[in-house]
Amino acid sequence: MTAEALAGELRLPLFVVRLESLITRFMGETAAKLRLVFDETLRKRGVYLFDEFDALGGKRDSSNDVAEMRRVLNSFLQLMEEPNPTDSVLIGATNHPEILDRALLRRFDEVLEFDPPTDDQIAALIRKNLRPIRYTKKVNWDEVLASARGLSQAEIVRAVEDAVKAAILDERKTLRVDDLIGRLKNRKDMQTAFSRPKK
Repeated sequence: MTAEALAGELRLPLFVVRLESLITRFMGETAAKLRLVFDETLRKRGVYLFDEFDALGGKRDSSNDVAEMRRVLNSFLQLMEEPNPTDSVLIGATNHPEILDRALLRRFDEVLEFDPPTDDQIAALIRKNLRPIRYTKKVNWDEVLASARGLSQAEIVRAVEDAVKAAILDERKTLRVDDLIGRLKNRKDMQTAFSRPKK
């Protein structure tokens, strides 16, 4: 979402680098494909997003590391160091910054960390994303905020969009607050399910 917003503000196209098509099992092929991506940043100005960047930028001293991925990361670091006239923006995004190789910090100009939204930000996100559906003025914001606390901005937006879609499919012009709270709680339940240790 940040990459989309940045591309929009800069009036540049957004290109998402698909790691599943970049990383191959053949030795040297991934680094060659990576070189093609960097060559494209010179040819076509844009915002290039490497999502789930930890798959490419994991620590090289990791115990479960694969030698080929070490070479790919080395190639990426070298490509970032090369002097070039690109006006493109490169973004690496991850939910696991703790496993990224420290050498990457020197290659990127800026490191942004997104904290969970405050109550004011949660309320603003919900109000903005409820359009075009109206909602009752008697909203128990304390209950809504309690349901949303701990969720990321993206999760809150998804929950609101789900509640709006449900209202539209039910041919309702107003949103029931219980629907919204239910969708937010579902998102929290998903967090719990994913963070539960494997048996």
